[in-house]
Amino acid sequence: MAEDASSTDSTIPTHTKAWYYSQHGRPADVLKFDPNWPLPQLKDDQVLIKVIAVSLNPVDYKRIHGEFKDTDSYLPVVPGFDVAGIVVKMGGEVRKFKVGDEVYGDINGEGLSNLKILGTLSEYTVAEEKLLAHKPSNLSFIEAASIPLACETALEGFEHAQFSAGKSILVLGGAGGVGSYAIQLAKHVYKASKIAATASTGKLELLREIGVDFPIDYTKYNFEDLPEKYDLVYDAVGQADRALKAIKEGGKVVTIVPPGYPPAIFFGLTSKGSNLEKLRPYFESGQVKPILDAKTPLPFSQLIEAISYLETSRATGKVVVYPIP
Repeated sequence: MAEDASSTDSTIPTHTKAWYYSQHGRPADVLKFDPNWPLPQLKDDQVLIKVIAVSLNPVDYKRIHGEFKDTDSYLPVVPGFDVAGIVVKMGGEVRKFKVGDEVYGDINGEGLSNLKILGTLSEYTVAEEKLLAHKPSNLSFIEAASIPLACETALEGFEHAQFSAGKSILVLGGAGGVGSYAIQLAKHVYKASKIAATASTGKLELLREIGVDFPIDYTKYNFEDLPEKYDLVYDAVGQADRALKAIKEGGKVVTIVPPGYPPAIFFGLTSKGSNLEKLRPYFESGQVKPILDAKTPLPFSQLIEAISYLETSRATGKVVVYPIP
């Protein structure tokens, strides 16, 4: 293993092209490009990744705005959670991967604490082995990059809710990144008895295509006023208070949007490569599919436009930046 890493050291970069911000604010105002950002030393459990594609998540612009200042005190920061790329160097204890492997993952392990200073919106990045998985061979780098944070979040919500086969679910925000994966996992992994989801008028057809039995147009209906109630409401938009009115007796609400007051179950994702490995058969069989926004991919040079577009909440599925750089 060590030979593999050292033999290529002459071609291993010490600096990287990266987008960064040194103050909080609107991405369009504070994001800057650095052609020469220093790469950190690899720790024993880490790999150096040549980044091929990165998907954007709402957490990216919220972090740039300064919403997590309490737990995210470092500046300047290279943003970005999701990555798909190729291993170019390994720490001495890495066993799961070798140089040349195609990998993907969410490189921030613990929700919104201990966030990386060097994120993924960079030509190279560094991540712990345990956060990464082998890229499914049937998926492109663009498709793979769109998966980790959103799909792992969807999966973790089901685990917190102890969801099981034969139960019904309502997904709030079904056409977004997390919502579209929650629908697919409910159908193919958890075998839900009935799946409902909310979206705006133009996105209802997508909901049907990915497995929703009962699409709800939130521009016309208040979901909590409809007669049907559910075993689980999965809130990906921040309406946990209303969601509590849509559950059956003994039903649960999980939410990914703070504050998520009890009895709603609020959680922040714990990223694990093992979760992606667990879902690999569903990706390879085509049962669970990446949902990409029509604007995907946008080039690295247009990162500011890409993040600004995600901020409008008009995206359907995931916005991916490719190629990098």
